[in-house]
Order: sequence, then structure tokens, then C-alpha cells
Amino acid sequence: MNADQRIDLLNLDRAECEALVGTWGLKPFHGRNLFKWIHKHAVLDFNAMTDLPKQLRERLAQETRIGVPNMVVEEPSADGTIKWALQFDDGQRIETVLIPEERRSTLCVSSQVGCALECRFCATARQGFNRNLSAGEIIGQVWHATHRLGRAPTNVVMMGMGEPLANFDAVVKAMDVMQDDFAYMLAKQRLTLSTSGIVPRIQRLAEVSDVSLAVSLHAPDNALRDQLVPINQKYPLEQLIPACRAFLRGDKRRRITWEYVMLDGVNDSDRHAKALIRLLEGTPSKVNLIPFNPFPGSGFNTSPPERIDAFRMRLTRSGLVTTTRKTRGDQIAAACGQLVGRVRDRSRRHISVPVNSLARAR
Repeated sequence: MNADQRIDLLNLDRAECEALVGTWGLKPFHGRNLFKWIHKHAVLDFNAMTDLPKQLRERLAQETRIGVPNMVVEEPSADGTIKWALQFDDGQRIETVLIPEERRSTLCVSSQVGCALECRFCATARQGFNRNLSAGEIIGQVWHATHRLGRAPTNVVMMGMGEPLANFDAVVKAMDVMQDDFAYMLAKQRLTLSTSGIVPRIQRLAEVSDVSLAVSLHAPDNALRDQLVPINQKYPLEQLIPACRAFLRGDKRRRITWEYVMLDGVNDSDRHAKALIRLLEGTPSKVNLIPFNPFPGSGFNTSPPERIDAFRMRLTRSGLVTTTRKTRGDQIAAACGQLVGRVRDRSRRHISVPVNSLARAR
């Protein structure tokens, strides 16, 4: 464990930076400038923060630190995707993925070391769960990408390792920093939180944060979803769908993004498509079909391209906005569902369900 008792400035939002320098007898704008140097300019050297008083810089060097994670692996893919393995002070390791495009860059950020929700098709779930990340450890991933790019990423998705709503307070605080005009300036349309469906936290998120919402759906009925996404046994579709509708607050310009991984012979039939159309009727929606990204021992196969196309066309004809996600980073195990870090002293293990049991739910 880290024995450094200095204040980690990455864990502070702008108001807390202002309050900190205020306790030292300085004006709040010095805290604001400090916050800006760290996040907007990705500067770690206090001496380089030239608009801060010398005595403040000296005290910061003595009593604080900027605890960015240590990059232990950088793995580029032929398609331009970059996967970083980042390690924290306690030796825990997570993965973060940058997907660069011509006019935008999307950063896939982790919120936990491992994951406890045990979704059947996800490699992260197979490695177990250790702990939540702090707000600073979440922001550290965005800081790292900003430092490497020379600018902030244009889009951030809380879609890496872990269930963001299971680490609610730290995730919300980190997203507030991401949206701050003195930091990464992400608009709500460019900051997306992806959840497996913790209903009370969706309701709370609507009250305290203004971001886009994506939901890992993956099945159009409870019987199948109970097995693919076990949290459904606690928060079934009858609770999840109304909570998502309420999240939109009646804003007709916004939609819920439904993530739907395409599993060959499991959830990809025309019957499943029709059931999905019925389920989402009346909910402003965008369906994102995700070709399954294999990993060792998964027990699943990707739906054939022609089956994915037929499924998409069936949804599109019904009026649902539907896209098929282009697989990026699969050559380096950086695609959706493939992320694994290093989970030490796991507190939970994956509870396996025989794949042939899914036949009874179809």
C-alpha cells in the first residue's frame, strides 16, 4: 500500500482545490489556476505553474502530490486503437483504451479493479473483483490520455473495467471534473456512463449528474437476461425500462443507448429482434449492436455478419435507430468485453453457468 500521506490533488475537484489554498491564506483563484494546470495542461511540475505564487508552489511540493497512475504497458493495434495498462500505488492494475479517429478520440475509462457483476460474455467479470477506484484514479486515466495526446479526448465512455454505478460517488465526482470548463470541458453528449442496470443508482444519477446513459441490455426478456446479465435477477426489465425513461426527464432530443452483444444462437434470432422492438416501444432509443469479441474460455461465438445485418434491418424497419459497432482493438484484446487488468486478492469469483443452460431461456 502507498505510505505517502501527502494530499493527492487528482482526488480534488475545482471547489476543493480552491478551498485547499484558502486554508493556506490564499485567494480562491489560485486554486482554480492550480486545477487548470493539472487537468487542462496536464502539468505535474509545480515549478512550471508559473502564475502561482512561489510560496504556494513550494508548499504544494511539500504537502501534495499529483498521483497519476504508472503506465506499465502501452499496446497499439493496427487499426490505431491503443490499450494502456495502468498501475496504482497498491499494485492493482486496470486497462484503459483510446480509440482515435480523424476528428475525434474516444477514451474508454475503467471505474473498478475487476468487476463483481459476473456478466457471462465479459472477460473482466471472469477475473473477479478487488476494489473501487478513487475519483483521482478514474480522472488519472483521462489525465494520462490528455498528456499522451497533447489535448483532452473529445469523448469519454465509462465503459471500461467495472460497473460505474457500483462506485457511484467517485464516478460522479470524476465526471464532474471531466465536464469542468477549467479541466476537460466534456459536454453531456460526449460523456457516457454505461451500466448493467442498477436501477436505484440510475434514478439517483438523474438527480445529480447530466451525462448520457448507455445500458448493457443484451437480451429482450428476463429469462435470458437473468443468465447473461445476472444483476437482472435483482432489477428486472419491469424496473429497468421505466427508470431509463425517467432518466431522460422528458427531453425529446435525448435517447438511451442500449448495448446488445450479438451471441451466435443465443440472442440473435428474429424472435429476439421482435421481442426487443416490443420491449423498447415508447422509449427514445438507440440500439448499438456489438459483435461479440471472443476471449479464451468464453463459451460463446460471434453471430455471423449476415445474422447481425438481418437483426439490424429488422430493428431499423420498426423505427428503432440501430447501428452495428465497428470492432476496434480486438487484435490487442482491447475491444468491448475483453479488458482485464491485474486483480490481486480477489474478493469474489465468477460464478459459472453452463452455456447449454441458455438454450432453455431462448
